Amino acid sequence: MESTVNLLKPSLPTEPNSNPSTGPTKSLELTLHKSVLSTSEVAGPNWHGSERGRRRSKSNRRAQKHPALEMALLRHPSRCWLRDWRKYALSSSPILLQNHRRTFCPKMSSDSSSLTYSITLPNQLADPVTVDAAPGISASEFRRVSLFYCAWCGRKAIDSSLFKQWLKNMQSEAGVLSNGAMSLERVLIQGVDMFGNRIGFLKFKADILDKETGKKVPGIVFARGPAVAVLILLDSEGEIYTVLTEQVRVPVGKRILELPAGMLENDRGDFIGTAAREVEEETGIHLNLQDMVDLTAFLDPSTGCRLFPSPGGCDEEISLFLYKGSVSKETITQLQGKKTGLRERGELIKVHVVPYEKLWRVTADAKTLSAIALYEMAKKEGLLPPAG
Repeated sequence: MESTVNLLKPSLPTEPNSNPSTGPTKSLELTLHKSVLSTSEVAGPNWHGSERGRRRSKSNRRAQKHPALEMALLRHPSRCWLRDWRKYALSSSPILLQNHRRTFCPKMSSDSSSLTYSITLPNQLADPVTVDAAPGISASEFRRVSLFYCAWCGRKAIDSSLFKQWLKNMQSEAGVLSNGAMSLERVLIQGVDMFGNRIGFLKFKADILDKETGKKVPGIVFARGPAVAVLILLDSEGEIYTVLTEQVRVPVGKRILELPAGMLENDRGDFIGTAAREVEEETGIHLNLQDMVDLTAFLDPSTGCRLFPSPGGCDEEISLFLYKGSVSKETITQLQGKKTGLRERGELIKVHVVPYEKLWRVTADAKTLSAIALYEMAKKEGLLPPAG
């Protein structure tokens, strides 16, 4: 089914919305005095400026020592807790630390090699898996910690969607641990890269033992999660063209021609919507979602209906989509050499329009070559919907 392709008009980048404060912002100064965390402004104006507030502040400074809190503060500066502490410090009533009876950071060691956690998998209930942090991994990267016992506390790397999906794959019907012939002994978290407030890339090493031979199998993992790519075929006066993007790919040290593609935040994301959004960002072409065809859906269900471009070291799984549309020669000219991408994120993208018959020879992109193979086989077997 074909449709007319619409090009988006270029627009100037806008600054993200901001929420200006309705009142003056209070300054927060954290000091360590006699092993007690104190502030010059602990609460709102109704408290800290009163006589009662001055007496309470003086009493607070004379409070008994808290060795655990002192060590935590010395080893891990306020960056772990400042956000949560500020919420309490600017509240309308004072929060006295010496009155808290909960343990503040249950594990706050300056030596990242001592950071450890244990998980139990249904496939090997008798053998818990130890998850450790390699030297250089901070406590805040391995486990999210907070000054106060609260709902915001939680683990980062080991509770990320990337790590959870990997464990799920390991225990699936076709997973490594499914038949009991192998066991997961230990996981070493080696690297964490944040994309805003979420984990974008996760590097770890898994010790997996083959019970029959007693040997370990290679288990170095670069986790980046699911992604999507789109093969765009444009019919212009009887000639079929494909849209590619030229991007800088530092890992291979080259500029690569490839299909418009993008990452999903998790395995439950909107694959079709993400694919259309990435095409729009990278090429300026607006796609109709109902006209997109999932080429990887034609694969046997045992494959998971996803493409694995580099399963020897990376968990990335890609869904490939097809989009067919009609455009004028003028549109083809406008697309050729167009510079796009989110420049503020470092995306330096240039659009290329290539005749489809030459596509397989102009790029070494695995996504593109795989999409060609899937498209041609699906067309040969009559699996594609008829052109509208």
